[in-house]
Formats: sequence, C-alpha cells, structure tokens
Amino acid sequence: MVKRNVKKWFRHGNWWRRLKNNRKYRDVLFRRLFRDKKDLLDLYNALNGSTYQNPEELEVVTMEDVIFMKMKNDLSFIIGNTINLYEHQSTWNPNMPLRGLLYFAQQFEGLLASREDDIYGMSRVSLPTPVYIVFYNGSRMQTDNLMLYLSDSFSGGRGSGCLECTCEVLNINRGYNQALMEKCHRLWEYSEFSSEIEENIKKGMRREEAVHTAIDTCIGKGILEDILLKQKAEVLHMILTEYDEKKHFRTLYREGMERGREEGREELLRELVKKKWDKGKTLPEIAEDLEVEIEAIQTMIENPKSGISG
Repeated sequence: MVKRNVKKWFRHGNWWRRLKNNRKYRDVLFRRLFRDKKDLLDLYNALNGSTYQNPEELEVVTMEDVIFMKMKNDLSFIIGNTINLYEHQSTWNPNMPLRGLLYFAQQFEGLLASREDDIYGMSRVSLPTPVYIVFYNGSRMQTDNLMLYLSDSFSGGRGSGCLECTCEVLNINRGYNQALMEKCHRLWEYSEFSSEIEENIKKGMRREEAVHTAIDTCIGKGILEDILLKQKAEVLHMILTEYDEKKHFRTLYREGMERGREEGREELLRELVKKKWDKGKTLPEIAEDLEVEIEAIQTMIENPKSGISG
C-alpha cells in the first residue's frame, strides 16, 4: 500500500484552522486499548471476517491534536480499499450519520489534495470505501446492532434526497454481540470491565469506589491485566475525568425528585439546567441529559426569573 503524508493530508485546507483547539486531545480507555495496531487489526478482522496478519497493512489516520465536532474516542484508519471510522459512545445520538458524512468529507478532501487528483478531469477519481461503526455501551439500546441513516434527517424521510450515509451501531454491553466478542478478545475485555463498573454503581457504590473495585476484580480475573497492572493509576484517572457526566446529573435529579416537593424539584431542575447551559450545552443535549421534554427546558431558559441567560 502506498504511504501518504498523513500530516499533510489532515492539515490541508481551511478546515484545519477552523477545527484546531487549544485543549489537548484526551485519550479515553476505548481508544487507548485500540491504538495499538495489532489490537485494532484484530477488531477489524473480527468485524469483517478477514484474516489480515500484518499490522503494518493498516494505516492509522486518526487526528491526534484536534477535536473534530466534539467527536472523542474516534479511530480512523485505511486498510485494503476501505477507510474506517470507529467511534465509541456511551450516550445516544441520532445525528451520528450526519457527523460521519462531515468527517468523511473532510478526509476525502485531504486525500484528494495529497494525491493532487483532478475532480474535473476525464478520469474517475478512485476513493476508499467509507465504513462507519459506533461501539455503544449506553442503556438505550436493547439489540445487538442498529443501522442509522442520514436520510432519516431529511424532510422526505429515509431514502429521499441524493445523499446517504449509514452508521452501524453495535451494542457492546455484556451479553450482546457474543460472536463478535469471541472473535475479538480485547473488545470482550473492555465490555466486561465497563460492565463491572456499571454493576458496582448499581450496587450503590460511589463512582470512584466502583472503578477501584472493577479494576481489582478484573485484574483478579485476568481481564485487561496487561493494562490495569501497569497503568492502574492512569486508567483510574482517565475514567474518573472522562466519565459520562450525564449519568451523574440524572442520578442527582432523580434523587431530588424523590426527596423534594414540587418547588424543590423545580429548583433542582433549574440548577442542573443552568450548569449545563453555562457549559455550552444545546437545548436537545440538555433535554436528553436530564430526560426532560425540550419544551420544558426552553420555557425555563426563556423565563427571566430563572436566572438562566438565554
């Protein structure tokens, strides 16, 4: 396979300057586990039934020092004639196909520039086939897999319009996609470790205790032992800083709903909404985080007495 100048590829065009961010890109556990080419190749083979053996046939093109559309945990690579985007999600987002479309469009733009292809010429430009897969371990999916379509966002509905981008969502919670887990041991390990944390939280453990206990349990079972033994403190810090805050806010809200009277519940909701609004969250994001109708959130923000600036 012909190697390309990946830095030149990604730095081409104004889009680089628009997306560059002063914050450092923070790795999380899923990406940390699969940034090793051998593990990433094993995951690719398990998904596609292929038998690639040489990790060097896989060319990683993941952006290391930019944040793109708030898409964290992304792994992008080329192998054979495909360009693959793998993303991990613990929260549900119906706009993943749109994000995939924008992501691949930028990558194709850089690829064409690096090869100096002429899209106005007489010859057809050759492109790698895009594949977008999301590994999901949230609570809103009860099936092994689900296909999302960009055209569902169009006013004409699925199948309408001249554009389509699909995103296959794979449930990697414990008990799902067993055949895939058997083929990719690393993915199974990640699933088990994540499930251990969730089970501990359900037992009433605080977040830090739940993670500590999950780490010790998994080490005892030989799950992610190579990572957890050598980098226990780093993994603990990584999870506690990147942990899905939505679950934390939802827990606070539900406890408040049970504790307080109507005015107390309203005050707690207003406080949570204000915190998220001040962090730059959008109305749909806040509504999803707190599991409240978007109209209720909008009314609260527009009320001058709420103390939330619209």
